[in-house]
Amino acid sequence: MNRICQSLLRQSYQNHRGLVAGASASASTPSVLSRFFAADAATGEAVDKATLDKLVRTNKVVVFMKGNPQAPRCGFSNAVVQIMRMHGVQYDAHDVLQNESLRQGVKDYTDWPTIPQVFIDGEFVGGCDILLQMHQSGDLIEELKKVGIVSELLKAEQAKPEDEKAK
Repeated sequence: MNRICQSLLRQSYQNHRGLVAGASASASTPSVLSRFFAADAATGEAVDKATLDKLVRTNKVVVFMKGNPQAPRCGFSNAVVQIMRMHGVQYDAHDVLQNESLRQGVKDYTDWPTIPQVFIDGEFVGGCDILLQMHQSGDLIEELKKVGIVSELLKAEQAKPEDEKAK
């Protein structure tokens, strides 16, 4: 499954690479896209629903993953990070490997057995497979737009006709 996810992501990236390459340097290279919370490892006590409610609302997009965005520790978490980078999404990331209570707590919170888990506007979206499908179908661009986030891929696509008119 990991190879399939990576293969699909690679194909999707290649399809969109031309779009991003056409974007301006400032649009395709945002400064800081994610905030990683090392404090997640601070306690070993159970993480309750109220705490998780607060965590998933800290930003418009929140990801519970294995590792952190700079060093994902599984292929599925890496795929989610790459999708977020392609869209230029700023998000908060929580490393579930640093706190077993957080890892189990988020699984119980969503009734979803796997990590990574992605939340948009406080609502659970799904894991890597769902996010990849949304990315490929264009639904992710629409979901991000609903919460006021304009995808870098959309910006690049919109800039493309203007670039062609200028020629």
